[in-house]
Amino acid sequence: MFDPVIEVLVLAAVALIVLSRLYMALGRGGNDRPVQRPSASQTPRDVAPADLAERRQRREQAERPIFTGPAAGGLEDIYNADNSFSAAGFMQGAKAAYQMIVAAFARGDRDTLRPLLDDDVYEAWDEAITAREASGEKAFELLRIKRAEIDSAELDGSMARIMIRYEAELGDGELTRTAKEVWTFMRDVTASDPNWILDDVEAAN
Repeated sequence: MFDPVIEVLVLAAVALIVLSRLYMALGRGGNDRPVQRPSASQTPRDVAPADLAERRQRREQAERPIFTGPAAGGLEDIYNADNSFSAAGFMQGAKAAYQMIVAAFARGDRDTLRPLLDDDVYEAWDEAITAREASGEKAFELLRIKRAEIDSAELDGSMARIMIRYEAELGDGELTRTAKEVWTFMRDVTASDPNWILDDVEAAN
């Protein structure tokens, strides 16, 4: 038979091990609760949509363009109606359009002008080309754009209009002159066609 003293020591050692494991698992005094694993109903998937919406909103606010100057209100209205609108991108297109239209007018190229101009502008320029061809007058060609900037902008219903102030140097091979004009480009922001057309031309100071 076992020695009673040894048996007591063995039981005491076993009890000490069990108590030490309970202490580590439950914490001192038994007041700390074990960490609970989230249930299936508490997975991140259920809270992700709200979190993603908040992140998307912060990203949109960070990416939203800031418009300045006298045309800021109109440009912001246009952007609100069409989030793909970019003032910088528009200005690049407006400069390219000015070069293309002035060059086509100088050549008398009606086919190029027709899709770029509103009906009233096209009719007026078509008559000017006809008169120039009849008189044999030389056409002034674009030498360089000296200035191009947004003068004003507005949104009338779904129709966006942006007025660009141009200052350009023109020449006919003998004479040169400075043209100062305000061109109005328009586009229906609900249309699938992204192109702007020339709606009006006025002399500027």
